[in-house]
Amino acid sequence: MTLPRRRFLKTALAATASAAYVSRLSAGDAGAAREYYELRCYRLQAGTRLKKDADPALLDAYLESALLPALGRLGIQHTGAFSELDINRDALTATAKPGSPVWVLITHATLESFVQVNTALNSESAVVEAGAAYLNAPKADPAFERVDSWLLRAFAGMPRLELPAFSRDRVPTRVFEMRDYESHSELKALNKIAMFDEGEIAVMKDLGMNPVFFGQALAGPDLPHLRYITCGPDLATHLAGWKKFGPDPRWQKMRGDPQYADNTFRNTARFLAPKSYSQI
Repeated sequence: MTLPRRRFLKTALAATASAAYVSRLSAGDAGAAREYYELRCYRLQAGTRLKKDADPALLDAYLESALLPALGRLGIQHTGAFSELDINRDALTATAKPGSPVWVLITHATLESFVQVNTALNSESAVVEAGAAYLNAPKADPAFERVDSWLLRAFAGMPRLELPAFSRDRVPTRVFEMRDYESHSELKALNKIAMFDEGEIAVMKDLGMNPVFFGQALAGPDLPHLRYITCGPDLATHLAGWKKFGPDPRWQKMRGDPQYADNTFRNTARFLAPKSYSQI
């Protein structure tokens, strides 16, 4: 069947434009080399599987002796492992949160890396041997209540994980804060990401707030949302950074810009302490 000339031209132009758009996206991705992040939350409090809270030592031993070394053999570095903290802002003190889950952050250069880790790693003989107690936990006494997992893609404005010196050196007093911003629609979630890319990330860096990563959640619970981590060499320094951020005129200007209105539905903050074996 022959298409009318006008319709043919319109269809051809649309196809050409679409191809050009895909080409630009691919070229942009290749240039930016944006990482992917896998964020796991190991929940240890009793629920439907556990009759009593799990012993965190079992999970810690698996992560330290089996998982992190296996990731290292795959070339995956800077894996973070954290527990949650309760914060007293007035006293500037932090205490371990009772019943805290364990959070694990794994950096992937490609999606294939994510697939490889999640399909094959726990079948490696070295992992099975080192993590035997955890991997072979009996049905009547599991090692965890459940594991939540998110796949995130790094923002264009910060395409790779960044670690300040105090994190690389594993200063004992370092503290991390993880925030996730939920939005009421996919479009508003993208708008909030743009807000970070177009100014918020730069302000945080200028104020010494030490962002570690920013990620768009592609899969996992509570979509749509984004998630990021900032950190400080100690709690007082970290909280001081946030006190400077709030009144900063650059942030206030963006906050009042109508184009960014109503792009966040809920903001959840969690303070995190690195595990002794954390690489972050």
